[in-house]
Amino acid sequence: MTLSDVLRSAVFSLRGNWLRSILTALGVIIGIAAVIVMVSVGQGTQAALDEMISKLGSNRLEVFGGSMRGPARGGAGSQASLTDGDAEAIRNEVQGVQYVATSVSGGGQVVFAEKNWSTRWEGVNADYFPVNDWQLVLGAEFSPRDYSSANKVVILGETVRRELFGDADPVGATVRFGRTPMRVVGVLAPKGQGSWGQDSDDIMIVPLETGRRRLSAAAAAAAAPAGAAGAAGAITPRRADVIQRISVGVASASDLPHVEEDLNALLRQRHRIAPGAEDDFAVRNIAEIVNTRNQTTLLMSWLLGAVASISLIVGGIGIMNIMLVSVTERIREIGLRMAVGAGPREIQHQFLAEAMLISLGGGLIGIGLGVAGALLVSKFGSLPVQLDAQVVAMATGFSVATGLFFGYYPARKAARLDPIEALRHQG
Repeated sequence: MTLSDVLRSAVFSLRGNWLRSILTALGVIIGIAAVIVMVSVGQGTQAALDEMISKLGSNRLEVFGGSMRGPARGGAGSQASLTDGDAEAIRNEVQGVQYVATSVSGGGQVVFAEKNWSTRWEGVNADYFPVNDWQLVLGAEFSPRDYSSANKVVILGETVRRELFGDADPVGATVRFGRTPMRVVGVLAPKGQGSWGQDSDDIMIVPLETGRRRLSAAAAAAAAPAGAAGAAGAITPRRADVIQRISVGVASASDLPHVEEDLNALLRQRHRIAPGAEDDFAVRNIAEIVNTRNQTTLLMSWLLGAVASISLIVGGIGIMNIMLVSVTERIREIGLRMAVGAGPREIQHQFLAEAMLISLGGGLIGIGLGVAGALLVSKFGSLPVQLDAQVVAMATGFSVATGLFFGYYPARKAARLDPIEALRHQG
């Protein structure tokens, strides 16, 4: 008996009980649809995380000032313990360092004409842009003179540009931050959501010395009590070389462990920290955060796949049960086919083909429902979805494999029936 004869006979048998065949395939339909939706959601989530990680920059160390101790306590970064000298020492003495970006930051109200916007600012050096993978869509980066002379220039993030200028080109315009007028020289390319859910584009970038001398000084003056005698003298002035954060870019991820170790040793030496004493700085390895996120995403993918696989197994068990019922109902038919020359191999192929057709049909319906479900989740849900042709092909293969695996035992049982006993059966 040829393959086409086997398939034709299987289709004829299934058509005789089409409602039962559809109900039998229901488990496979649900399982395949669940596989496609869940894997698509998992891949979409992974792609979204990959995009966020690429914006974050994985080959990077972040160094902050230490925690504030004493009566007024604060977390990492609350103690001003890092200086320009620390940054230069890291650049010159730690092997494997590619970039050393220093920054200070603050917040406040920026104004243009009748519009204003509350945002944050960062005063940075030239390495800040490559370390953070910032690109400009308009204008240009700061000149060396801007950095050295504390020029009143600013680069706007996309959110600040949109709130103050709409879709207009702001390059050359003057905005006011507090009482400080600043000329816009560029606009950053949009980045969207940051690593912690914040708006990465809601930012103003200024040269490091501009941030120190003009914006920080203006904020300190505004915070002083108006008219209080000696108020200015009562405020402890900040050192001119203090920085809040050092971002260290490393050429290769494999160099991160020894760079972090050398950096810690160097800063402890420079800050004269005794053995066993607590650091007055904090180092965060971005690669560790990236690795943790990747492991979490992989775990979630396995969990979603396991749930979908359970549905598929339940569907396969349903196929096996119905096929066993079918064998019992058709014992006399099997005996007649054997009596006219069909061998055990042909009988086994017949029932395997029926199980495979039920599973494949259910798989195709499940693929259609799964793709539709994924598109609906993408359109109306908040989860990212990424449909992949390989997933659809894999689901088709799973449906065929399910029919073959769970149909084997009923087919084998039918093939091993004794022809004489089958003909005597009064079903």
